[in-house]
Amino acid sequence: MFAVISTGGKQERVAEGQQLRVELLGEEPGAQVTFTPVLVVDGSNVLATPAALSGATVTAEVVGEELGPKVRGFTYKSKANERRRWGHRQRYSTIEITSITTAG
Repeated sequence: MFAVISTGGKQERVAEGQQLRVELLGEEPGAQVTFTPVLVVDGSNVLATPAALSGATVTAEVVGEELGPKVRGFTYKSKANERRRWGHRQRYSTIEITSITTAG
């Protein structure tokens, strides 16, 4: 059984026991998080309509936080003596999928 969840503007395919890195959720490690699935596949049974997914949930536990790779940038405008260096490092939450449940 697997499901597709939407978090942080992205969709991810998940299964029970899988660890996943998603955009920062703002929850403490050990907290339970519930996602509403976009799609649930259980063998040959596929739930994809909003009516079929009304009672389906995906539960996960927040394992921790981590930092993504450092992104460095530089802007420059010629003949204006305008230069600027910048950097960014995205923060992520690591979650572990604990259960995928359907309405029936």
